[in-house]
Amino acid sequence: MLRNIVKEEYAIVLDFLQHGYAFDSRPGHLKTPIAQAIGKDHFVLLELVPKKGVFLQPLQEVYIGEGKREEIHHIYGKVTYDKLTETAKAEAVEVIGEAVKRNEKRFVEFFNKSGPISTRMHQIELIPGVGKKHMWDILEKRQEKEFESFEDIKQRVKLMSDPEKAIVKRIVEELKGEDRYRIFVER
Repeated sequence: MLRNIVKEEYAIVLDFLQHGYAFDSRPGHLKTPIAQAIGKDHFVLLELVPKKGVFLQPLQEVYIGEGKREEIHHIYGKVTYDKLTETAKAEAVEVIGEAVKRNEKRFVEFFNKSGPISTRMHQIELIPGVGKKHMWDILEKRQEKEFESFEDIKQRVKLMSDPEKAIVKRIVEELKGEDRYRIFVER
């Protein structure tokens, strides 16, 4: 199956390493400052190299698209979750939580439109805390009337944990590579 290559337009800085990585054995004058960041729309983890003299702050939004970039010289590449600093990992959870809150409609739509992965598994079951029983309840309730918000899901699906937190947890799991399925994070 061919997938479109996703390009982020904006990223959120998770951590800024002004003197590069500590494990970089090159002399100090050869080290490059690095920003660990997460894409604003598709949650792609990236290493960014700022322009000379630019100092980035955690949680700063930076433009990384095709046009003229103010702060970023170039995108060094993708980075895996396990290569993130502890600061970046902590900030990632906060940034993802804010993105889920800001894009509630997109994530509620997942509960309304998701489908089966195979004859034995449904996409909804990939959400932490959702088993077969909750899945059937969600499918039944969305047939009656589509969900309108996270609060609506909580009210109508019995014993459903916080769907917003569950989505955040799922995105972090996908970033960690704990599952082969991807529903929210682009590779």
